[in-house]
Amino acid sequence: MSNFVFPVGYIKMHRIKIIDFQLNRWYSFGYARLKDMKDAAKRIKGLSDWKNEMIRQAEKALAENRIINATFYYRAAEFFTHPSDPDKKVLYDKFKDLFYNKAFTDKNIEKFKVPYTSSFLPAIKIKSKDKITRGSIVIHGGFDSYMEEFYSFGHYFSDLGYDVFIFEGPGQGAALKEYGLPLTYQWELPIKAALDYFELNDVTLLGISMGGWLCFRAAAYDKRIKRVIASSIAYDYLKIPPEYIENFARWLLAHPKIMEPAARLKMKLIPQENWGAVNLMYITMKDNPVEASKVMLEFNSENIKSELVKQDVLILTGAEDHFIPLKMHYMQVNALKNAKSITERIFNREEQGQNHCQVGNIGLALKVMSDWIKEKE
Repeated sequence: MSNFVFPVGYIKMHRIKIIDFQLNRWYSFGYARLKDMKDAAKRIKGLSDWKNEMIRQAEKALAENRIINATFYYRAAEFFTHPSDPDKKVLYDKFKDLFYNKAFTDKNIEKFKVPYTSSFLPAIKIKSKDKITRGSIVIHGGFDSYMEEFYSFGHYFSDLGYDVFIFEGPGQGAALKEYGLPLTYQWELPIKAALDYFELNDVTLLGISMGGWLCFRAAAYDKRIKRVIASSIAYDYLKIPPEYIENFARWLLAHPKIMEPAARLKMKLIPQENWGAVNLMYITMKDNPVEASKVMLEFNSENIKSELVKQDVLILTGAEDHFIPLKMHYMQVNALKNAKSITERIFNREEQGQNHCQVGNIGLALKVMSDWIKEKE
């Protein structure tokens, strides 16, 4: 079993925020060396350089028998690779092969295919290190995450005596790539499938990034979930920008003949916008940015069903999250009118957890979570 070190510190490595965040993410999750990420940062001028540089880092790590580093450098390389690029599947397959067959061959990991509609949801179980488990924790990510990314989180909780279940829902990982399931806001459906399959009745549910929205939607409809942890919630995705931009976006969506060419032009001119729009189309399985954006509109304050959440709730937020502004934290807290209890935790720069999903101090975030779970059990 691997022991993970969660380093403290969000480190400025690149001028482009989205690249800087990704370099920090793999380091903060315990999978990358800081010297490798800094070396990569020097060589990457923009998104077009990302794939080849991360492949170079992966091959170097493999040659030096640093298997965990190599595994996640291939995942990093795949992250910004265009869905139409054949390398995307090659890199994904390489990542999965190394993850299960070289990096983590421990007997405490079990793989499952959870029946879902006429298809399946991928899942792994990380067994408690203790013979008698303290309980069950279910983890899922959000927008474009893979369940393997959260293995270090699951390992942390299994060391504390919990059975940990991590799954991919529609739009994520193999659920999308292998089983053709596009993103949906109706997260109670995959949650029901997972809880039914593993016969779980007293669950702590942890949703990460967009998973913070999804976990509330699931908890609203499934009372087998007793405790809810949301890391970096958005509450309503169209309310992330200032109100005047929100209103303009709604107008554009009501006029698709104007919005689509405008979106295509923006994608052509700005590489980051292109990647974001293409990735959204990919995980929603839509062939144009307007239809994909309509899917995102469903992740709103009405569909999250906050008023139906009656469990104990823990919300973790970065004070300087570059994806989701702090105002969303307070909107979500105020909407949870019927929760059994609400614990808020806003991480600041001094703690180095100020960014999205507490990248910069994952160890502190996990301790806050585990202490809270013990208190609420």
